Amino acid sequence: MNCTVEISMYPLDQAYESIVLEFLSRLRQHTGIQIETNGVSTQIFGDYTEVMSLVQEEMKTSLLEGKAIFVMKVAGGTLRDRPEVNP
Repeated sequence: MNCTVEISMYPLDQAYESIVLEFLSRLRQHTGIQIETNGVSTQIFGDYTEVMSLVQEEMKTSLLEGKAIFVMKVAGGTLRDRPEVNP
């Protein structure tokens, strides 16, 4: 089953921008998923088990490095704000 995860990260640190960029960089290293970002959140598309596993892993890494708040929404299927150019 495919899913869509929308996640926002709010580091409780003045250097929040670099912390968010590092989190996104780690997410992008995973294959088999698609990622889209905007100004306030990141959407991750892929197999439910794979997406949830990697989100759990990367959130834990971030929380071990410092304090942060994550806000997440999960939906079944692939939900996009804009259609894919090359599906």
